[in-house]
Amino acid sequence: MSGLQKTCLVLLIIGGINWGLIGFFRFDLVSAIFGGSGTALSRLVYGIVGICALYCLTILFRPNEGLEHERETQTH
Repeated sequence: MSGLQKTCLVLLIIGGINWGLIGFFRFDLVSAIFGGSGTALSRLVYGIVGICALYCLTILFRPNEGLEHERETQTH
């Protein structure tokens, strides 16, 4: 897994925790940290997390590289 993929996954986990806080406690951590949900910085954070989610779709549809390597070694 590349560094970009790991970074995106970490940001998605943070985003998921934020959504959990919103759902269970009506508390938006990103909004609290960056001064409201309408501020440019909060919107930037939300946008980056959204872009990371789109990028991580490539992980979902990529064949498992470990399994491919294992299959190659078994056939030889």
